[in-house]
Amino acid sequence: MLASTQDTVELLAGVPAFEELEPADLARVAAVAVPRGFARGERVFREGDDSDTCYVVRTGHARAIREHSDGRQLTLATFGPGDIFGELAMFDDERRSATVEAIDALQAIAVLGSDMRRLMGEHPDIAVKLVIALGRRLRAANERLARQSFQTVQSRVAGVLGQLVEQSLREAQSRSQDPTADEGGVLVTATQAELAQLAGSSRESASRFLAVLERAGVISQGRGRLVVHDPDALEGYVY
Repeated sequence: MLASTQDTVELLAGVPAFEELEPADLARVAAVAVPRGFARGERVFREGDDSDTCYVVRTGHARAIREHSDGRQLTLATFGPGDIFGELAMFDDERRSATVEAIDALQAIAVLGSDMRRLMGEHPDIAVKLVIALGRRLRAANERLARQSFQTVQSRVAGVLGQLVEQSLREAQSRSQDPTADEGGVLVTATQAELAQLAGSSRESASRFLAVLERAGVISQGRGRLVVHDPDALEGYVY
């Protein structure tokens, strides 16, 4: 079923990149947005492609990866409902710096960069507000990188787990679901390898720390899944 314009406006209103926009401006963006769907494992775009579209996740999950010439992959970020990726396409058409692929069935809305640039030309306030919001995101990213450079592996892994828990909780809230109803905790769908990559650590180091958390009852692990039973306890490992 296609989402209504109002549904799209509500989705955009929760995206940090658009948080400064007024309802009328959000409606203008929603008017040029189109629904896009991707199957599990399908590439949304590839590293090196022209940057012509930004995406906001409605349902499902995606990840940004970099691929080495020897076949290795590095996960840079994961995206869930309400997250935006490819947002620099709103400002220029430089080539993509990473590949984004669907982790599971992914439904998103897509906005062409040319449409956004036309809107910003017609309504300069939109451009100003987008720059303010994206500037905040860049500052937060820089601060996070600075913190991580001084953190231990345990601290980085705990921080990434906390971010994934928040993502799962936002998704459950958007669906009016109880995220702990079936699992006795918050389900995180990342693998150990993906957690290690997101935390900038080796898989072995991340695995050892996850075992510590499991013995402490903070998490439980299964094949390709991880349940966080005590999200608040993760904060004790972040410093």
